[in-house]
Amino acid sequence: MERSDTRNTTAERYVVGSADQKVYPYDRNMPLIFIGGVPRSGTTLMRAMMDAHPEIRCGQETRVVPRILQMRSHWLKSERESVRLEEAGVSKEVMDSAIAAFCLEVIVRHGEPASRLCNKDPLTLKMGSYVLELFPNAKFIFMIRDGRATVHSIISRKVTITGFDLSSYRQCMIKWNQAISVMYKQCRELGPDKCLTVPYEQLVLHPREWMRKILDYLDVPWNESVLHHEEFIDKPGGVPLSKVERSSDQVIKPVNTEALTKWVGQIPEDVVRDMADIAPMLSVFGYDPYANPPDYGAPDKFVSDNTRKVLTNTLVWDEIVKRLELGKTSTPSTSDAKNDSSVSA
Repeated sequence: MERSDTRNTTAERYVVGSADQKVYPYDRNMPLIFIGGVPRSGTTLMRAMMDAHPEIRCGQETRVVPRILQMRSHWLKSERESVRLEEAGVSKEVMDSAIAAFCLEVIVRHGEPASRLCNKDPLTLKMGSYVLELFPNAKFIFMIRDGRATVHSIISRKVTITGFDLSSYRQCMIKWNQAISVMYKQCRELGPDKCLTVPYEQLVLHPREWMRKILDYLDVPWNESVLHHEEFIDKPGGVPLSKVERSSDQVIKPVNTEALTKWVGQIPEDVVRDMADIAPMLSVFGYDPYANPPDYGAPDKFVSDNTRKVLTNTLVWDEIVKRLELGKTSTPSTSDAKNDSSVSA
């Protein structure tokens, strides 16, 4: 993708689109969109559907934004580092201004300009209150998913997240519960005007209903393209894919129910037996910890038709994955694996 010009005047900062030559001003008060949630909870599908909208640009994970936010958190937790910052003349205002400016530049320069910019670094939501201090007009989309499906996906696809033991379903369910609890608390503190909870299963089963709700919440006009994100994969102004994100080989497909219940029968019996105690947040979000398989509801006809197309054309999708050169890093190197998650969960 050709990079856009970035220019600066004393009055404002702005970028110029390489395709439309339109000027897009930006500052800390712009209405940024942040997509958060535990990895493997549908955040990539959400951003792909948003990227299909002509007025929104999300793009791949930056990995940079949450690391900068966590670095600041580490500084404040260390008494020694706090003293050093104070002696260096770095007040809270100075730090906030610098972090906001840096993160904003990352988000703005991450891809082509658009009327609404969006960031999908899932674990950033753990620091949602602070992000809102930096960007007061931002809004969050909190993707939730049945934790059993999330953990099965993390383990089966070898998604390395700091703190998760991929050899233990029990430990991963406990870590999921801890991470989702922090995000849930953040979302509640932000309030419904700033944080919208979106259940992955319902987005998949009823995409039109939920995308209308999401775009209304964001004050973005409806566009039918959000229901057909697969048609905009790797096209100019469309849905760019990452070769290192584990979900890329899945979002090339239309919205379908294929992944909803893959976890059923895959979790050890002792973990299934103790599920309500191991992961109480399942019940908080309305998932029955004793339902195997669960009843998420019936899909819309549009989704049923998509699912049939996906299941009857598996070889076609495999060829598309190869052509797009996705999945080449399914077994990361040690250094990559340690950094697969930008923030410890």
